[in-house]
Amino acid sequence: MSKLTHLDDDGSAHMVDVSGKQVTARQAIASGRISMSGEARRAIAQGLVKKGDVLAVARVAGIMAAKKTSDLIPLCHPLPLSSVSIDLRLDDAGVIAIATAKTSGQTGVEMEAMTAVSIALLTIYDMAKAIDKSMIISDISLLEKEGGKSGKWTRGS
Repeated sequence: MSKLTHLDDDGSAHMVDVSGKQVTARQAIASGRISMSGEARRAIAQGLVKKGDVLAVARVAGIMAAKKTSDLIPLCHPLPLSSVSIDLRLDDAGVIAIATAKTSGQTGVEMEAMTAVSIALLTIYDMAKAIDKSMIISDISLLEKEGGKSGKWTRGS
């Protein structure tokens, strides 16, 4: 089993020292979904949710969350993000969120992409819960990352 990078030799949690790593362009893509009733999906699609434009607010919330990842996840490095984008797609069962985060730095942006997806989906839940309290957030995962010593990784490869 490989050594976990966030544990020192004594097993104590610590922030990984990335000072010796090269600065490279880094990108991560994550996705997730929220399943909901047809009524909730239609209300979102038609702009009928009383709290406002659900997808627009969720997109902004996801971007804001990516920028705050190091405040939320204790051992994450604060990163100067050069770009965060969130694509929210309605499908027959609800909404699929895909977030892409980019930076040039010494560590990756996987957590920022996954945080963006998580908070975008939670925002959709918050805005539409009056219509459907049984919505289910699921399948949050990293799809792809690139940059750094390990290069490019894609789910399933």
